[in-house]
Parts: sequence; C-alpha cells; structure tokens
Amino acid sequence: MAPDETKGSGSSRSGFALDRRMEKAPLRILGIDPGLRRTGWGVVEQLGSRLSFVAAGTIESDAKAELALRLCQIHDGLDAVMRAQQPHEAAVENTFVNRDATATLKLGQARGIALLVPALAGLSVAEYAPNQVKKSVTGVGHGDKRQVQMMVKTLLPRAAFDSEHAADALAIAICHAHMRVVARLARRLQS
Repeated sequence: MAPDETKGSGSSRSGFALDRRMEKAPLRILGIDPGLRRTGWGVVEQLGSRLSFVAAGTIESDAKAELALRLCQIHDGLDAVMRAQQPHEAAVENTFVNRDATATLKLGQARGIALLVPALAGLSVAEYAPNQVKKSVTGVGHGDKRQVQMMVKTLLPRAAFDSEHAADALAIAICHAHMRVVARLARRLQS
C-alpha cells in the first residue's frame, strides 16, 4: 500500500501520485462507532472530494453474555463487515471519559476491538474525538444526535442506517474523508 496520506508521510511527489490515483478510483472508508452493546459501522466511498454511501449497520452483542464473549461477538461482526465491504482505510471514534469508570473501561475494551480488526487486515486506522466528528459533519462541535443524523442524510442522500450508532459511524467515515481532503490540500500548498 502507498504511504499513509493521513500523516503526510512520503514525498510530495508520491503524495501527488496518490492524489491522482484517488481521483481515478474510489477509496472505501470504514467508520466505526465502538460500543459494548452496539457497535455502529458505516462505509463511504470517496472519489476526489465526492462522497457516496455504500453500507451501514449495527453489531449487537449479547448483554447477558460474559464480557469476553461479547468482545468476540464484536470482533466477529467487524471481521464480517471487513470481508464483505473491503475498505481501504478505517476511522474509529475516540472514547470519552464519563463518570462511570467501569462503563468507560468496558467501552475502551470494545474500542480496542474496533482498532484491532482493521489493523489486522493491514488498514491504516485514524482516530477522531467525538467533537471533531460532530464539527466536521455539522459545523458545530457539540451538535446533538439528531443534528448529526440529519447532516449525514444531507451529505449522503442515499444513506440508510438502522441505528444512531450506524449514523455516527457514517459521520466518522465522513470526518475521515474530510480530513484526507484537508491533508491533501495542505500538502499541495507546502510543495
């Protein structure tokens, strides 16, 4: 695979080659909204600055099962998504810390699975803070769930999602696509 564009590594010449390749063939991005109960996933294709909806869904773990089994269910679900959708890159939302340390720890374990599955497949995995995702999609870093869902439908008119988690995953993929465009423009300005 070519040098990691999101980190700006490689020469500007190789960056331009990647830019040209990206403009000729769509790049598939998998967004993941990790959760122990429900992990949302969403796939978009980026061709230049144009985005297209591919698929989205929610992986649910058995709330009555032991933690290790639930993590296996998330792993297996994401692995099936990876095999079916064949993404080129992935993006995962960062964990926010809340008052319940136990819940935060469990979310962190689910997030570890969300990072692991695409990494095992050889994909680069970007991470974004919840406020960065919301700002990228809605223009406001503290937008609510309904606002995010509305903007996902606006940016991806054909998008269909079965939960707010799948909508959030599409927002994460959109954020990653926007950040790739910004990084590409910054490279062009530097050269």
